[in-house]
Amino acid sequence: MAAQREYDVLVIGGGQAGLAMGYHLQRRGVPFTIVDAGSEIGHVWRSRWDSLRLFTPAQYANLPGMQFPAPKDTYATRDQVADYLADYASHSALQVQSQTQITQLTKISTGFAAVSAGGQTLTARSVVVATGPFSKPYIPSITDELPADVVQLHTSQYRNPGQVPSGRVLVVGGGNSGFQIAAELADAGRQVELSEGRRNACVPQRLAGKDIFWWQHQLGLLRVTADSRLGRLMAANDGIVIGSSRQDLRSRGVTLRPRTTAVNGSEVLYANGSSSTVDAVIWATGFRLDDSWIRIPGALDINGRLLQRRGTVKNVNALYTLGRAWQHTTGSALLGFVQHDAAWLAEQITARTASQKV
Repeated sequence: MAAQREYDVLVIGGGQAGLAMGYHLQRRGVPFTIVDAGSEIGHVWRSRWDSLRLFTPAQYANLPGMQFPAPKDTYATRDQVADYLADYASHSALQVQSQTQITQLTKISTGFAAVSAGGQTLTARSVVVATGPFSKPYIPSITDELPADVVQLHTSQYRNPGQVPSGRVLVVGGGNSGFQIAAELADAGRQVELSEGRRNACVPQRLAGKDIFWWQHQLGLLRVTADSRLGRLMAANDGIVIGSSRQDLRSRGVTLRPRTTAVNGSEVLYANGSSSTVDAVIWATGFRLDDSWIRIPGALDINGRLLQRRGTVKNVNALYTLGRAWQHTTGSALLGFVQHDAAWLAEQITARTASQKV
């Protein structure tokens, strides 16, 4: 049996949220450890497609205590982000225990017990779930109905056009990923169609010479709270495509289609009654939170997601979460803004830790 290890605070997830959490706990003198399922820091970023770039300009991509090493108003590649996270951990003296996937979290008398895929048990008085918003790729069940000779990739598997055969490629999903990948495939000479289930608003990367994030920052839109009237309205209409447009896709030769509704062999049917025969499908259908490994009564809602408010989990003392979309504000899941939620949670954990030692 693997040895049991005990901690004051266990941070599950060594990405941007977990590292920001570690920084703030370290500054407050709270003992903690960070564990991560990946083989190295930044592995999630390195696993995305080759040409991926941040929409956030470098000046808005900082974690606490270390600026992002890129010129102002430039947009980092996926590898630059991964390198930054690794350098940040080293610069901040944050140790991350890699290749430690937590498969079960339960409540015990002294706090929590986390069991890893390798059979190790880690106990802690407090736990921060910092696994991020992209834990489980979402692929519609319709995929099972396509024939085996139609190549299918989720965006989590897509790397570059070399994976996609010649012929007609359908990209399903009208978010940023769908638009970017459709444009890349079209530029690579593929015959591309983009199916949008939801018609998201398209906004330019820059307005009147300023980046869209500059405008959001100046107008306070990145600090809008989830429980405010404006926050609820923004969260309900959170799909925005930045730096691309339908006109741009059409100019590249991309055919726009409405929602995908069914398939008949390699023929895909759309909501307006039209159809097309495809040779490959890229599922840009996003991710879903997966909290099923948290086995604590009262911690999850009816959809199996953590019940939380500003990162504190309802009904479960000393259990927290960090880095989720709209956890507290518009920017809660963004690289350069997760630090604010991390600082607030670190204060709560510090106060709790101090009270336990009295």
